[in-house]
Amino acid sequence: MIVGTVKEIKNHEYRVGLTPESVHELTAHGHRVLVESGAGEGIGASDALYKKAGAEIAANAVDIFATADMIVKVKEPQPQERALLRPGQILYTYLHLAPDPEQTRNLIASGAICIAYETVTDAHGGLPLLKPMSQVAGRMAIQAGATALEKAHGGRGVLLGGVPGVLPAKVAVIGGGVVGFNAAQMAAGLGADVTILDRSPEVLEKLGTYFEARAKTRFSNRANLAECVADADLVIGAVLIPGAAAPKLVTAAMLTTMKKGAVLVDVAIDQGGCFETSHATTHADPTYIIDGIVHYCVANMPGAVARTSTYALNNVTLPHALRIAELGWQDALRHDPHLRAGLNVCDGKVTYQAVAEDLGLPYTPAEEAIA
Repeated sequence: MIVGTVKEIKNHEYRVGLTPESVHELTAHGHRVLVESGAGEGIGASDALYKKAGAEIAANAVDIFATADMIVKVKEPQPQERALLRPGQILYTYLHLAPDPEQTRNLIASGAICIAYETVTDAHGGLPLLKPMSQVAGRMAIQAGATALEKAHGGRGVLLGGVPGVLPAKVAVIGGGVVGFNAAQMAAGLGADVTILDRSPEVLEKLGTYFEARAKTRFSNRANLAECVADADLVIGAVLIPGAAAPKLVTAAMLTTMKKGAVLVDVAIDQGGCFETSHATTHADPTYIIDGIVHYCVANMPGAVARTSTYALNNVTLPHALRIAELGWQDALRHDPHLRAGLNVCDGKVTYQAVAEDLGLPYTPAEEAIA
C-alpha cells in the first residue's frame, strides 16, 4: 500500500502523522511511504531522517493526496485538504465530526474512507488512540490554567500552589476520566486545592483511593457543580461522550457567580466544548474574557508539545495503520470490531451513530457499509 503523511496546516499544529520510526516499520513491511517535505520539522525530524527510514519526500501535499492509498494525519483535514480527498482513499486521523457539520458534509461528498482515532475502542471499553492525547491535554490544562491565572493574562493573580501562609488556588475538575485524572494529578502535585466531579460512583471510588487526602471528590449534580464552579479559581472541563458533542455543563448564567479573573479551561472544545460560552481558540490567541472570566479553549492543545505528543500518538496509531496497510481497509475493519468502531464516514455514508444523531444525518451501520 502507498501510505502518505503531510505537514499539518492547522494553526500552530506541529505534530506529524508518522515519525521516522513509524515510517521504518511501514517500509520494512513492504509498503511505500510518502512524506511531505518539512512535515517533521515540528518534532525535530528532518527530511533526511525520513529518507533514511525509507520514505520518499514529496514537494507538496497535493502530490501525496493524489498518489497515496491512505493518508495518515493528526488533526482533522482542513478545507483545502478535504478538497483533495478522493473516493476509496483512506483517511486515518482525528476527526471530531459531531460539532463540525461542514467537515462532515465534505467528507461525505469525498467518498473517502474516514477512520477517526477518537472512536477506536479496545477490549476494556476504552479509547486507546485518544488516551495519550487526553493524558497530554489533561496535564497541559493545568499549565495553561496556571498561566491564565496570572494577572498579566487577565487572571486573578493567584499562584496555583500558594505559598506558606497564603492559601492555594481552588481547582475544580469536571470529569474524572483520563483528562480529568491527569489534570488532577498535576494540580495536586503543585499543591492546589483540588476537587474532582464525576457522575460514576465507581470512578469516584477509584479517584478517592488514588488521591486520598490530596484531592476531594464530589458527585456531579447541578447543585454540587454550581457550588464548585462558583468557588473555584480554575475550572477544567474534562467531559467526554465518545464521538458525540460535549454537554454544556457550565452555563453562561453560572459565570456571574464566579470570581472575577477566574479561569475556565475547556479540554472538550474539539467536541464542541462543555462550557456554554466556549468557542475554539488557537495557540496564537488562546484566551478571551467573558463577564470577567478568562476562557482558554485551544482545540489542539497537545500540538504545543509536539514531540512528546507525536511519539505518544504513534505508539498507539501505528499498529492499526500497519493492519490496514497489510489487509486493506475492508478486511482490517471486518476482522477487528475495535478498529471498526473508528469508521465515521464511508463511501458517502455516516457510519458512527452519535455523529449521525448530533448532525441529523442518516446513519448506516459500519458493518453494512463495509459489506
